[in-house]
Amino acid sequence: MLLAALYCLLWTFQTSAGHFPRACTSSKNLMEKECCPPWEGDGSPCGQLSGRGSCQDIILSKAPLGPQFPFAGVDDRESWPSVFYNRTCQCFSNFMGFNCGNCKFGFWGPTCTERRLLVRRNIFDLSVPEKNKFLAYLTLAKHTTSADYVIPTGTYGQMNNGSTPLFNDINVYDLFVWMHYYVSRDALLGGSEIWRDIDFAHEAPGFLPWHRLFLLLWEKEIQKLTGDENFTIPYWDWRDAENCDICTDEYMGGRNPANPNLLSPASFFSSWQVICSQLEEYNSRHTLCNGTSEGPILRNPGNHDKARTPRLPSSADVEFCLSLTQYESGSMDKAANFSFRNTLEGFASPLTGIADASQSSMHNALHIYMNGTMSQVPGSANDPIFLLHHAFVDSIFEQWLRRHHPLQEVYPEANAPIGHNRESYMVPFIPLYRNGDFFISSRDLGYDYSYLQDSGPDSFQDYIKPYLQQASQIWPWLIGAAMVGSVLTAVLGGLTSLLCHRKRKQLPEEKQPLLMDKEDYHSLLYQSHL
Repeated sequence: MLLAALYCLLWTFQTSAGHFPRACTSSKNLMEKECCPPWEGDGSPCGQLSGRGSCQDIILSKAPLGPQFPFAGVDDRESWPSVFYNRTCQCFSNFMGFNCGNCKFGFWGPTCTERRLLVRRNIFDLSVPEKNKFLAYLTLAKHTTSADYVIPTGTYGQMNNGSTPLFNDINVYDLFVWMHYYVSRDALLGGSEIWRDIDFAHEAPGFLPWHRLFLLLWEKEIQKLTGDENFTIPYWDWRDAENCDICTDEYMGGRNPANPNLLSPASFFSSWQVICSQLEEYNSRHTLCNGTSEGPILRNPGNHDKARTPRLPSSADVEFCLSLTQYESGSMDKAANFSFRNTLEGFASPLTGIADASQSSMHNALHIYMNGTMSQVPGSANDPIFLLHHAFVDSIFEQWLRRHHPLQEVYPEANAPIGHNRESYMVPFIPLYRNGDFFISSRDLGYDYSYLQDSGPDSFQDYIKPYLQQASQIWPWLIGAAMVGSVLTAVLGGLTSLLCHRKRKQLPEEKQPLLMDKEDYHSLLYQSHL
């Protein structure tokens, strides 16, 4: 009853954010390749009259790509978003959004000048009302059509290069399911040809930044949808778990006693319909997922391939990942050795750091363990456990950033698989975000994790960070001053030595004092103070 009451109360809010802005999907927009909608605050494109942003040409990275995708000009996601748009809103200051109508992550208020830090908490630390509110928010998102965004149901070529737009409405929750499908789907090469070794969000350096942005946008959507600006995604700490302890009707849905592959009828997730789960059918028809319902969520945790995934990750596994000093290495894909990213993603052993194609560990282990909808990458976000799981993966990423304090240059600038270079724009997000933009601490993006707070070393780093930033701005002057000081010291030292030498020459050797005269001492002391 409480969930139903919350759901009815929240139904009055209608808003969203995600992929293709509805305001940019006309044939005129697509053929002119421009997405610069007006901001409702002043009616000007990108809020230009209010100084929020302006419509500008997109500048794409020219850094070379890795060899994994040996084609060009065959996939709409290449050089994102240039197939669809070459002009979008570029927002100023702390403004963000497809029309610069929102604040950057971590900023709030009418002029986006207020800083605020939100905290993501363990789902088991939520009170019953807090947990029920989270479940109600999920249901609301699943039943609210996005007001701002639509999804394409055909490629740009199938739209006759924009003259025949093909887009569908979609609910807020499924909008993000569709984005996860679109970023990881196979490439359609024409005819019956398919290229499977391509993924703009997995198996490469962008895995962690992409999912970090995904969760931030999902979080922001729920905040706007519900009016609850304090909402954060809870996480599931699965370290040393012996079973799926969130797979109960009180949380994310228990097992159906009549069919172990389905959810319990007592869970309202049992009525949810999945989308974008039939990848082979889309490939055979050379079409895109159009958001049509395709059946219930499937989940049978623990009855998976135990040869591939013998157990869930342990605390020791996580600690080994955190000990790896290289974010990326070698080929920068799922064959990378001693790579923090590849080990955390689950393609390398959390015991040795060596890539192992026969095993699925860490992040991948949870997907395999769920043995259902979660186990197929493109459609895995249909299961709401996806959000809790990736929130905890993101927290491990955050631990690594705080432990090793890498510069942004540590993230690969070039030669990563397509879509994964530092300056590459992340598919399929509009407005545009680069991979490297999210290779920073979560606290710089306005959020933290409850179990990572109040750590001594990090608190000290936060304390001195402003001073280090100021020092970095004035370091040329400091170096110049040091050089001048060195020259003056050398000159004064030379003069002092000369004066002392002349003084000694005035006395016979046997009459020279063992100690300096008082007047000479004060003279030298005065010079040294200078």
